[in-house]
Amino acid sequence: MPWCTTSDACPAMEKENRDLMTNFYPVFLNLTGRRCVIIGGGQIAEGKITKLLDSGAKIIVISPDATQGIRRFAKRGDIEFNLRKYQAGDLQGAFLAIAATNDREVNQEIFEEAEKLGVLLNAVDDVPRCSFIAPSIVESGPVTIAISTGGASPALARKLRETLSGSQDLDWTGATSVLSKARQVIKDRQVTVAPQRWQCCMTSELLSLAKSGREGQAVKLLLNGLLGKDSNGKCSNIAECVDSGCQVKNQTAQALVKSKDSQRTEDWITQAAGD
Repeated sequence: MPWCTTSDACPAMEKENRDLMTNFYPVFLNLTGRRCVIIGGGQIAEGKITKLLDSGAKIIVISPDATQGIRRFAKRGDIEFNLRKYQAGDLQGAFLAIAATNDREVNQEIFEEAEKLGVLLNAVDDVPRCSFIAPSIVESGPVTIAISTGGASPALARKLRETLSGSQDLDWTGATSVLSKARQVIKDRQVTVAPQRWQCCMTSELLSLAKSGREGQAVKLLLNGLLGKDSNGKCSNIAECVDSGCQVKNQTAQALVKSKDSQRTEDWITQAAGD
């Protein structure tokens, strides 16, 4: 096949790439206490261990050699380390496995065992032998953003991660606690609020209060917008929201709240703001 620099110049290559692509389902896994096996002892394996430890996984590493970092994990008791090569049966009882080797034949053996046992497998840089892939992530406080190109271009995923990491939109992670408290009040009272209304009420004023530590005021402002006296006439279309708040789309708009007792709503808001 001739060397190609664009898919237009090489349609056969484009078709081959399409055929190899897998449509992965994006998901976050609860690995707390679950057995996760890593085959390999290099820098990539060490990086995987760090993230898995953060997830509360029970980690077993199998490799004939290992980085100093992996050895330190083992010495501290953070992981179980088996100083040997992979062998059939190593995935028994595992929920998830990572093949961080540079040996495709070994990866194939691991893949076959994982498929047989129903173990989720990520084979690093070997997408055809993956039942899941690890996305590039952006973390800010309690917020995690996952980015994936389905294995097509890790470089693009990294570029997007670096771009998002510097985005001012991540400032909103500073309002996570406020939003969580308001959501809990609404769930506890079994009130229905349209999803667009949340977007309309997430204003620059709310963000400023949250970031300056005035959480009680921020919660009260948000709940007033969602449930209280300020909720009537809010725009029902997110496209009409502006930085300073919501535009009144329709003067006869109905409040998106199912409550017969407005005084009780005020009590909810006051109580939540004081929590």
